Amino acid sequence: QVQLVESGGGSVEAGGSLRLSCAASGIISSPNTMGWHRQAPGKQRELVATITSVGSTNYAESVKGRFSISRDNAKNTLYLQMTSLKPEDTAVYYCNYQRNWGPKVVSWGQGTQVTVSE
Repeated sequence: QVQLVESGGGSVEAGGSLRLSCAASGIISSPNTMGWHRQAPGKQRELVATITSVGSTNYAESVKGRFSISRDNAKNTLYLQMTSLKPEDTAVYYCNYQRNWGPKVVSWGQGTQVTVSE
């Protein structure tokens, strides 16, 4: 019931920045948690960052201090500002939505590629 569409991925050099966006549509219920996950080739999908509908955030240790997650609830849009990018940040980044009440409701976007070169 929640559709997610990521954008903003691309190729950058190490040390550069990118801003990812995720537009959500459908039935957005609160409380909820939205986040970014990523998956590099040959690796498991891992959590990058999450943010609740009231603004509480969590980050993976590997991106702490470099990435910033935010959301605009009025626009139903999630953002990930990535700075000081490293080659190991190269992955497909997926937007995620999780309803935090009632029956489990989880949605995933199709992903957007981020490539960091040296």
